[in-house]
Amino acid sequence: MSMSIDWELEDFGWANVRVSDENTDTTAVASYVTGAPQYLLRAVTDIVRGLPEARAEFEAEPTIYRWLFRRQGNEIDIRLLEIANYDLPDSSGTQLWHSCQTVWALAASVCVCFSDVLQRYGLQGYLDRWGYPFPRSEVEALTSGIRQLAQLGADSD
Repeated sequence: MSMSIDWELEDFGWANVRVSDENTDTTAVASYVTGAPQYLLRAVTDIVRGLPEARAEFEAEPTIYRWLFRRQGNEIDIRLLEIANYDLPDSSGTQLWHSCQTVWALAASVCVCFSDVLQRYGLQGYLDRWGYPFPRSEVEALTSGIRQLAQLGADSD
């Protein structure tokens, strides 16, 4: 896998999210005031299911970390922007990270990330540290999307 994501729960309701590929890495911050884990999982699920574009946003009070995903065939252009606040457009942000990955690498990195989170904290530990339950249904939706992609023979893209 040429991409990895690590979701580290810090103080109550805060996470440092490190994303890396073979060339670069960066860290985004997420607060529990919005559904950051769900937003990321849903956006990646949308991409896996074939949508050409998706986005996710992490609130860092007041900074926003905005993930932009654009799919062409089996290739995903991924950009992570840091923006001063949620009212501002993408163009006002600073690009922290950019990578081109296959749909498989993106999906696998997100699945591994949340599998590691569950292994590290457990359901109760996650709830205690994040303030909301583990995003089980969103992880299951992504896993289902990956199975559907495999059944379609997308590995030939």
